[in-house]
Parts: sequence; C-alpha cells; structure tokens
Amino acid sequence: MGILSKNPKDEPLHYGEIFAMWSHTLTNNGLIAAYQTLYNHTGDVDLAKLIEEALAGLEEENKQVKSVLKINGVGLPPAPPERPNARIEDIPVGAKYMDPEISAILSSNVASGLISCSTTIALCTREDIAFMYGQFHMAKAQLGGKMLRLNKAKGWLAPPPLHVSPTDKS
Repeated sequence: MGILSKNPKDEPLHYGEIFAMWSHTLTNNGLIAAYQTLYNHTGDVDLAKLIEEALAGLEEENKQVKSVLKINGVGLPPAPPERPNARIEDIPVGAKYMDPEISAILSSNVASGLISCSTTIALCTREDIAFMYGQFHMAKAQLGGKMLRLNKAKGWLAPPPLHVSPTDKS
C-alpha cells in the first residue's frame, strides 16, 4: 500500500488542498466582515436572520479549516477586524445598502461558495477534507434554498427572461 492508503488524517495534504483551504479561509474572513456591515444596513427581520445564519456558517467553516491548516503547519491568512454594530437610522440613505441588494449579494456569494466547495471536493485526495467540504456544500445549498424562498416571498428575485412556449393556434 502507498502513502495515501492509511488513516486520511495521517496523509499529507497536497498543495491544491492547502491552497483551496487557505483561500477559503481568506475569502470567509472578508465575507464575515462584509456580512457584519450588511447586517447593520438591513431593515428586514427575515433577511437579518439569514445574515446571522450565513455568519455562523462562515465562522464554523473557518474554525474547521483553520484547525486543519494549523495541524499541518500552514500559516493562516489575514483577517480584518470585527465590525461594530450600528443603528440603521444612522446610515445616510444614499450610503445605505437596500435589502434587495443585500439579498442579491448573499445569494451570489452562496452560489459562488457552492462552486468553490465542489471544486475543492474534486481536487481532494484526502477523504476527510473532501467530506468536510461536502458538509460545507450541503449547508450552503440549504442556505441557498432559504435565500431563494425569501427572495421570492419578498419580490426581490430578478429572474432572467422566462421562456414561454407558444400556444397552439389550431
């Protein structure tokens, strides 16, 4: 048996896995700061709950990925400082993100995160890392479903042109 036939946690990470996890952590660090800021801008209670859920997911992902990177002696990427809470009334109207914009940003980020998780799963040789990213993918898919329902319910969904079959003219 070869080097990759033992306990997955004892197998070495390859550079693709390291780069994917390091980049993932760096991206999550930026998204956490951005979502903390966007949370201050939202006036919609349902959207605020999904931002909180997204933040909790990003923080949990970082916790797991940072642990693997540290165990393997990989330096962690920089993180911006935590954002303070602000009152929505204190944000000038022209400088404030609107709830549909915030929802679109979150939805787009969830879609990008799904692709990133799938890509990381595909390049993994360590089963434990692939499984971890499978869990991240599932959580993001569930959040994406909640975002879609919210966007439809609030009238925030901007669909592309819809294809309607021509009616039969007989």
